[in-house]
Amino acid sequence: MAPVLCSSTSSEIRIGEVEDIQELRRARPTAVPERYVRDTNERPALSTILPSLHVPVIDLSKLVWGTKRQGQEEMAKLTAACEEWGFFQVINHGIEKELLETMERVAKEFFMLPLEEKEKYPMAPGTIQGYGHAFVFSEDQKLDWCNMLALGVEPAFIRKPHLWPTNPANLSYTLEKYSKSIRRLCQILLIFISRSLGLSPNYFNEMFGEAVQAVRMNYYPPCSRPDLVLGLSPHSDGSALTVLQQDTASVGLQILKDNAWVPVHPIADALVINIGDTIEVLTNGRYRSVEHRAITNKETDRLSVVTFYAPSYDVELGPVPELVNDQQPCRYRRFNHGEYSRHYVTNKLQGKKTLEFAKIQTSY
Repeated sequence: MAPVLCSSTSSEIRIGEVEDIQELRRARPTAVPERYVRDTNERPALSTILPSLHVPVIDLSKLVWGTKRQGQEEMAKLTAACEEWGFFQVINHGIEKELLETMERVAKEFFMLPLEEKEKYPMAPGTIQGYGHAFVFSEDQKLDWCNMLALGVEPAFIRKPHLWPTNPANLSYTLEKYSKSIRRLCQILLIFISRSLGLSPNYFNEMFGEAVQAVRMNYYPPCSRPDLVLGLSPHSDGSALTVLQQDTASVGLQILKDNAWVPVHPIADALVINIGDTIEVLTNGRYRSVEHRAITNKETDRLSVVTFYAPSYDVELGPVPELVNDQQPCRYRRFNHGEYSRHYVTNKLQGKKTLEFAKIQTSY
C-alpha cells in the first residue's frame, strides 16, 4: 500500500492508507496519534517482561564440523530450543560478517530516502510486497509503529521486479547474494531439525520442493511514547523457518514464554531463528511456533531484516506420519500450503489465531 502522510491531529485513515511513520515522526506531533495507541492490556510497559531469561544459542559449527561429542551436545541444545522455546540464536553460521553488515547498511539507506522515492515501490492494499504497511484490514485497527519493505525472492514467479528498489543502487545485488546465503542456512538447519526428530536428514528439504522465500525489512523509528505503542503486533509466523538479522542498537524483539514476554538480546553477528506454523503442523505440535512482537525505543531507531522460508505452495502439509501415534494423536488436518499462505496474508496479525485454520483440536 502506498503510505500516505496524514495530519498528526487526524485519526481518519481509509483502509489501505496509513501514515508513513518516519514522516509522522519528523512532524513531531504533540501526542501519539490515537490509531497507534494500544489498548491498556496490549501496552508493552504494562505487560509482564522477564529480562533474566535468555533465548538459547546454537553453535552451528559444532553441529557441522565438531567432534562427535560436540555434535551430540549441540543437537541436544537444538532439540530443547525447538521444543521449549521455538526460538534460538545461531552463531558461527558461515555467512560472512561483511555481507551481513552490507545488507543492514543498504536496507537502512533505503529507509532514509525521501518519501517520494520510497513511494515508487508501493505495497498495494491487500498485498504484502512493496513499501508500506501490511496486514491492515479495518479503519479501527490499531497500527504498528513500523515502516516495511517486503519482497518475494524465490521461486521466480513470486517476484515483482518493479517493486525491487533501484536506489540504493546495490540493494538488489546485495539482497540476491544475501538471500542465497540465508537459503543455504535454512537448508542446513532443516537437516539437523529433521535429525532431531528421528527423521532422515533430508526429509524436510525433499518435502519442501522449490521452497518459497521472501524477505521483509522493518524500520522502527524512535517513538516519544514507546509505552503506548507496538512496533509489530504479537503473532506467529506462517513460514517453516524465519531468519532474523537484528541490529545491536537496542532490544526490540520479544517472545512469549510461559505467559511472559522475554526480550531477545542481540548478539553480534548472530542470527535469530524461529519455528513457524508450518513446522508446528509437520511435527504434530512437538515443535511449536511462538508468538513474538517488536517494541519501540524513545531515543534510537531499529532495523531488522527478516527472511521467511517455507515449502512450495503446491505441497500438501499435515503431521509427519512418524510423529503421530496413540500417545500423540493427529492434531492438525491436511491442507495445501498455498491455501494456508493465502489464509495467513488475508488476516491481521493476532497471536496464533491464524493457525486455528489447521487444527483438529482447538487446544491441547
